Amino acid sequence: MGAADAAAGRTSSVRVIEFSKIRWLAGYFSGSKRYWALAVFATAVAAATEPLIPALIKPLLDRGFSAQGLDLWLVPASLLGLFAVRGLFGFISEVTLSRITQDGLIKLRKAMFARLLDARLQLFAEQNATALSNTLVYEIQNGLTLLVNTVLGVVKDSLALLALLAYLLYLNWQLTLVVFMVAPGVAWIMRTVSRRLYRIARSTQTATNDLAYVVEENVLASRVVRLHGAQQAQSDRFEGLGMALRRLALKAAITTAAVNPLTQMLAAAALSVVVCIALWQSNNGVTVGTFASFITAMLMLISPIKRLSDAANPVSRGMAAVQRAVDLLEHVPAEVDGVFESARSRGHIELREVSVRYREDGPSALDRFSLTVEPGQVVALVGPSGSGKSTLVNLLPRFISPDSGQVLLDGVDVARWRLRSLRAQFALVSQDVVMFNDTLAANIAMGSPVDMARMEQCVRGANLDALVASLPRGLDTVAGHNATELSGGQRQRLAIARALYKDAPILILDEATSALDAASERLVQEALQRLMAGRTTLIIAHRLSTIEHADRIVVLEQGRLAETGTHAQLLARGGLYARLHALQSGAE
Repeated sequence: MGAADAAAGRTSSVRVIEFSKIRWLAGYFSGSKRYWALAVFATAVAAATEPLIPALIKPLLDRGFSAQGLDLWLVPASLLGLFAVRGLFGFISEVTLSRITQDGLIKLRKAMFARLLDARLQLFAEQNATALSNTLVYEIQNGLTLLVNTVLGVVKDSLALLALLAYLLYLNWQLTLVVFMVAPGVAWIMRTVSRRLYRIARSTQTATNDLAYVVEENVLASRVVRLHGAQQAQSDRFEGLGMALRRLALKAAITTAAVNPLTQMLAAAALSVVVCIALWQSNNGVTVGTFASFITAMLMLISPIKRLSDAANPVSRGMAAVQRAVDLLEHVPAEVDGVFESARSRGHIELREVSVRYREDGPSALDRFSLTVEPGQVVALVGPSGSGKSTLVNLLPRFISPDSGQVLLDGVDVARWRLRSLRAQFALVSQDVVMFNDTLAANIAMGSPVDMARMEQCVRGANLDALVASLPRGLDTVAGHNATELSGGQRQRLAIARALYKDAPILILDEATSALDAASERLVQEALQRLMAGRTTLIIAHRLSTIEHADRIVVLEQGRLAETGTHAQLLARGGLYARLHALQSGAE
């Protein structure tokens, strides 16, 4: 099955959005009522000038070319005045519309980003970063701009259409009835086309995200791709997804292009009938000016009808983009907050018969697991890959929730804690350090007020003072994209400085020194010893030599507690820990 077919298959079950489903959008434009009123008024005035153009033709032909004559100055004065009014109110409408769009966009984007920050972490397992960033940055902006512009355009064209029809009825109601015959055909075309374009737009969104994700993957894995000579395979993959996007674009173009000839054929048929009837009526006293004015007004109907039929495409694309916002705000659940708060916990952790399963048909990540960690205790978690170490520490700040059992902090179930208060009790230093494209000071403070004296103390505690002193701007130096210009050891120590600045009572160390050379590891280990002082500490480590001095070592196997004790006790016992230690000692 081709990429385009796959994309279409993924969206085939998506229902066509109904306008009633996005009434909540009005809330994001509630502060723009004055601008909406001004925009509608300006649009109505501009639209009301439409029938004035054919109206000028009637006296021009009937009087300008007759013995009665017509003052010549009236022609340029009328035309200039008419187009001045149209231009002024058209300008007001455009500027006001831009203000409405941008104000609503800021509110909606802020709400979407807030939901992104408080959404359950399962969202980030189901959607990649490219799709989410496209939705927040590009799709919602394009979608709202298309919708607002098109909605006001539809209002303008509808008013112009009504004004022209009213003028046609005034001139000759019999001929105008023929014009009304076009309306059902145009309505059918718009309805059919809009449905197809909406389905194509949804498929295009998915295909665009897939294409952008390939770019993201190849940026992140640039060294691996080159090392394995996989450029051609990745190029073919990119080309295949690009071709899928091309096919969808062509489908949209064909559907949109079909609207014009169909609409024009209907208009031509109506025009032919009108001309024939008008010529027949000319024997009954219809003047040349009246006939020319009627034909001109009728021909002017084609433009608003065409734009109204063309509105199906931008509306469909805008609605498809806004549907992403609907899905994010309405269907992505936020994390459930509790009510219990504490300024600073004692650091007493207890897990009671905790079970976690990521998939119903998969194995248990933790299976009836129980553990108690006393305040100030240093506990190391070891075991083979997939034994449940990361799952255990992710339960503590409620990044995940147990299927059964309880996780308690200071005797209170973490489900009852207010999330902000709960997560304030933990600091994390992991192998994968994440830094923001901001100053070193901002990366250390992470949203907390910046106290330079305290920060400099944390920098010294993290063995980063020499690095900071060597930088021209010191702590005001911008880290860059994920601080990639810093070495692994420097980035780890920056993470330690961040943890020191947070001063949380519980510390989680996740493979914090596994990828460092000996010199960097020594500096990091010294900084970690300062960080661990007086804190409850959980250490995940594969290198067993780094946790020999832990107060207690907990060994996990297939989500269960295999054994626990000190380094010496576990070696003497000759169990799983002793075997893992022997394997690492032999490898070294």
